[in-house]
Amino acid sequence: MHRLDRLHLQYPFYGSRGLRNALRAEGYRVNRKKIQRLMRQMGLLAVYPRRRTTIPNQGHRIYPYLLRGVAVTRPNQVWAADISVPQQAA
Repeated sequence: MHRLDRLHLQYPFYGSRGLRNALRAEGYRVNRKKIQRLMRQMGLLAVYPRRRTTIPNQGHRIYPYLLRGVAVTRPNQVWAADISVPQQAA
């Protein structure tokens, strides 16, 4: 636990897998579940950037929705296009 604490201070962004790899490189025989248990016991958490999926970029322009209030009453009155990039098959 002492060595785990030292490693966490040196590499605060390491999670259980990173700390396990660092300890194994030093010759300790540990698995990830033991590291997870010790981290929980010691109150250690990895430091990483939070998700920011809903915050727009500062220079992002908000475009108006042009079809609001328009009643679509006949064929070919409104057209749409999909400009997204298709996923590549792995």
